[in-house]
Amino acid sequence: MEQNSESAPTGQGPIAGLQRKVDEWVRTVGVRYFDPLTNMALLTEEVGEVARIMARRYGQQSEKMDDRDRDLGEELSDVLFVVLCLANQTGTDLGKAFDRKMVGRTVRDRERHARNPRLRRD
Repeated sequence: MEQNSESAPTGQGPIAGLQRKVDEWVRTVGVRYFDPLTNMALLTEEVGEVARIMARRYGQQSEKMDDRDRDLGEELSDVLFVVLCLANQTGTDLGKAFDRKMVGRTVRDRERHARNPRLRRD
């Protein structure tokens, strides 16, 4: 159930632990959460930074000298941090939502991907 509670879930699991860690950091270091729309804009910005690295390092664009020292892991971590903030401030238990989604994906895609000739490793 989603609401504007700005708190981490109390459940167990690695994602709930990350949500609590982010919540503690926001409350002690960050003072308070940015509003959800600001966080949505920040998420877009962080995803753009990941896209820049991917396009230049793994895609067909050439990598610029000032991009070579950028750490993909750090940029992905920034994306994760903002996603966890959004989950906390909307009262979303991301671990439970993820588990439900994985069950749905497994049911939906149980045979679909195996039958896809473009995914075969022949």
